[in-house]
Amino acid sequence: MEHDHFELAGRTFHSRLIIGTGKYRDFAETRAAVEASGAEIVTVAVRRVNIADHKSDNLLDYIDPKRYQILPNTAGCYTVEEAVRTCRLAREVGVGDLVKLEVIGDQKTLFPDVPATIEAAKILVKEGFKVLPYVTDDPVACLRLAEIGCAAVMPLAAPIGSGMGIRNPFNLRIIIEQAKVPVIVDAGVGTASDAAEAMEIGADGLLINSAIAGAKNPIAMARAMRLAVEAGRTAYLAGRIEQKLYATASSPLSGLIR
Repeated sequence: MEHDHFELAGRTFHSRLIIGTGKYRDFAETRAAVEASGAEIVTVAVRRVNIADHKSDNLLDYIDPKRYQILPNTAGCYTVEEAVRTCRLAREVGVGDLVKLEVIGDQKTLFPDVPATIEAAKILVKEGFKVLPYVTDDPVACLRLAEIGCAAVMPLAAPIGSGMGIRNPFNLRIIIEQAKVPVIVDAGVGTASDAAEAMEIGADGLLINSAIAGAKNPIAMARAMRLAVEAGRTAYLAGRIEQKLYATASSPLSGLIR
């Protein structure tokens, strides 16, 4: 497993778990969860978390950009213009050009607006951003985003913060099978078994926020997710046995004692 690297936007990572920074009690707890998760990529909602004003409590005082890849995201954006402007702001404050793109289409479900996401992705890719779009588990939409030049695609497992786990593993398998860029499952994971399942399907990575930050013990859950991602990835590489309708004996049938 030490040789199983994760390639994303021209960089190599050892952890396949990306962790969010929202909903924690404070920045100190955020830092502790990040450390427990083993994540190397940390996503930050630019419109909701302070990363620019160093005169007040700043997340980057707790999460060192020299140690972690900061992944700014456009959470809370409902239009193409808002999302593009937020990405430009993130680049201006010095957190780089790798961005998670979210253009939300509905306040109740927080499902992405797919046409708007595609439109925003086209603009950002042309401007030199390395775009990771949050999108529905739609194989065609994921293909289109990869064709545009996105660095990865991030199909949802279930609605954001729902904790429902993977609702449509079959679509995710199609997306992974046809993918020409990394597939990072995003949104809906509730517990460690969900994370393991996503990795067993063959996802390249996993982004988790609410399931960790909202747990009774976020630090313990961060560690559980780390182990689950590693276990699921190892199981995927090992190759599960074929599923059969009827039993197959574990012991050899030849040489039985009569």
